[in-house]
Amino acid sequence: MNKPTVVLLHGVGLDHTMWEPAAALLADRFTVIAPDLPGHGTRPPVSDGVTLADLADGVVGEIPTGSHLVGFSLGALVAQHVALRHPELVATLTSVSSVCERTAEERASVLDRLRTAEADFTASAAASLKRWYAGTDVSPEQVARTEATLLSNDIRSFLNCYRVFATADADIAPDLAAIAVRALAVTGENDPGSTPEMTHRLAAALPDCRAEVTPKARHMLPVERPEAFVDSLTTFIGECAHV
Repeated sequence: MNKPTVVLLHGVGLDHTMWEPAAALLADRFTVIAPDLPGHGTRPPVSDGVTLADLADGVVGEIPTGSHLVGFSLGALVAQHVALRHPELVATLTSVSSVCERTAEERASVLDRLRTAEADFTASAAASLKRWYAGTDVSPEQVARTEATLLSNDIRSFLNCYRVFATADADIAPDLAAIAVRALAVTGENDPGSTPEMTHRLAAALPDCRAEVTPKARHMLPVERPEAFVDSLTTFIGECAHV
């Protein structure tokens, strides 16, 4: 019997390697596909004016019909767009550490981070690592791997993608109610950017979505707490399979 397929979409400035801790736990039960988003990893840089639709179009060819689609942060916005425009590809939708309908204050905060990245990319990367990993028990080796991935970005391409991350939640918000697939929204209790409040907002905006908050975890939930993340995901997928 063929294993069900899970497709994992990473966040801005990262690449498919962020999923390795979780993918190792999923591999016995699922076929795991973790593509790089346009402008990331092995993909060429993206040009000015790139949109959420462009990022989604750049990965749809790697998503088999009927996949369990999982997106992290920017990848969650991409996954939501795919579920909206290509519902046949998506059996279930899981949004991890996703932003949703930012308030004016939340939008000002992320745009300030964008300006910091424009002015000093290295300082911006250091601030991201602190925001993601401070106070966690993630190993120094894993933090160093994330840092190396961030610093390997083409800076202009990164800024173009970060601008999508900073603004596209407002673009997709009016269409969330049209996403008909069963959905899970999960985030860390201590995520300062993709907050539990946003996860509850997303669950309320989608027609069939439940929210879960993982205790004591920060933004990089699949890296920091891969077992808890995989448990939430596989429980959700299992419930959907038995309906």
